[in-house]
Amino acid sequence: MKATYKIDPAHSSAQFVVRHMMITNVRGGFKGVTGTVEYDPENVKATKIDAVVEVTGLNTLDADRDTHLKSADFLHAEKHPTITFKSKRVDSAGDGELKVAGDLTIHGVTKEVVLNVEGPTAEGKDPWGNSRMGASATTKIKRSDFGLNWNAALETGGFLVGDDLKIELDVSLIKEQAAAA
Repeated sequence: MKATYKIDPAHSSAQFVVRHMMITNVRGGFKGVTGTVEYDPENVKATKIDAVVEVTGLNTLDADRDTHLKSADFLHAEKHPTITFKSKRVDSAGDGELKVAGDLTIHGVTKEVVLNVEGPTAEGKDPWGNSRMGASATTKIKRSDFGLNWNAALETGGFLVGDDLKIELDVSLIKEQAAAA
């Protein structure tokens, strides 16, 4: 049976991983993930996902780097305050897994991406009586495809920031209560 779920921002995250100085990975994340998911376990192809990430919620555990990433050099948070995802197709990818294709908009540029989803989990009740389920998803993008081109050449060759960006999502979903008749 089809149901609508709200993304619980207090228990959901959007994170990214990017290569730094061609040596190590740097992680960052965003608080303030919101949106809705319409889901019917009997017809997963009818699933609809609409999610929003607040760019101002960016945190890489380094305040100077966060400021730079929010600047016009990268995300330009003042002009593009959100990152959005809107699903277009959902297919089963095996037991407990989905492939979700949709439009990802970052920095004012929209590209289709495919999320590899684990879940959703079985629905369960939280201590306050809400029905919940969760899911995790990953994808990889090229940041240059979204106009995120800032970089600095290294004396040893290569660049300060890698172009490949891994995106990791973990969402907790709260089922909307049916309106009383």
